[in-house]
Amino acid sequence: MPLDNHIKSEHLSEFNLDADICYLNHAAVSPWPVRTAKAVKQFADENVHSGASKYLDWLEIETKLRTQIKSFLNAPSADDISLLKNTSEALSVVACGIDWQAGDNVVSTDQEFPSNRIVWEAQARHGVEMRKIDVMADESPESCLIAACDENTRIMAISSVQYGTGLKLDLVKLGQFCRDNDIYYCIDAIQSIGAHELDIQAINADFVMADAHKWMCGPEGIALFYCRADIREKLQLNQFGWHMVEEHGDYTRNSWSPAKCARRFECGSPNMLGIHALSASLSLFEEIGMDNVESSILKKTTYLIDKLNNLSGVELLTPALEQRRAGIVTFKITGKDMTEIYSKLMNNKVICANRLEGVRFSPHFYTDLEIIDNALEVLYLSI
Repeated sequence: MPLDNHIKSEHLSEFNLDADICYLNHAAVSPWPVRTAKAVKQFADENVHSGASKYLDWLEIETKLRTQIKSFLNAPSADDISLLKNTSEALSVVACGIDWQAGDNVVSTDQEFPSNRIVWEAQARHGVEMRKIDVMADESPESCLIAACDENTRIMAISSVQYGTGLKLDLVKLGQFCRDNDIYYCIDAIQSIGAHELDIQAINADFVMADAHKWMCGPEGIALFYCRADIREKLQLNQFGWHMVEEHGDYTRNSWSPAKCARRFECGSPNMLGIHALSASLSLFEEIGMDNVESSILKKTTYLIDKLNNLSGVELLTPALEQRRAGIVTFKITGKDMTEIYSKLMNNKVICANRLEGVRFSPHFYTDLEIIDNALEVLYLSI
């Protein structure tokens, strides 16, 4: 297919969805690649037939995954990477680890998913204000966020891509402002990683987190968490256990101290099943190249937007400018009950999401244009 001529057929064939499904819901939960299913099956078989006799081999996969994530994010070191349960846990590590002072504030957007809202609202118990900024009030969302900061702003906590509108922020501009003004910079990157390139050093990120189960095409229950090395020890720890100590293999040791590396945020046993699965999924993206993945996704969303704009009454909630979007296209149709249309789409196996009182489509790099056309045909018949 012309739009995917930079991606090999064997990479596209990694996804074996049922022929009658139009899957456009990668911003929620993605299907697994074949290689990921094979990795999980092999891990399960090893457990069934030999228990944990290959645990040292499993630890090598864990080490490999941290290195993969380091490369994926352009982190300075694999020691900067924690493997946690989900984005919410990672956000809680940050929000509950800051030494808050009464009068501090958090600057964020008014479009955040609850994971990146509730943790900050919960800090009201410490006298902290959360400022939810209307980023659409100005042509520059970044200017809106920057204008909301003052001498009491401790952290700017944003999503790199908004889950509802698909708005992509200028992370470089915001990161430079935060670094220049000694403000922590925290990025929920769950709608970015696996959809477009993200260089955390270039954007001056202090904290980055993301679950595996969306654009990375991994399982639920495992997430990456990056914390900048020179501020790791500034975060108070609230979870403790055998795995987060420096000498984590010495079980008879009575004294302990938190690990100097990012393992200090991992209190207990690692999710080995999730580790095997995510490592396999990321290997696919490594082979393809994130530049090719991003290019393909943007071409799919552009194709989708062009088609929707030909439909009478369509209101795009997703920015039209390519530099402002990633893999999400959300829309309404004037005078139509979008909840009813969403139900019709789902009943006809167009897998999508109901967001912001509209319908959200989110194709991935492997999504065939025929799938998009078929989904749109169902849409046309539903209105």
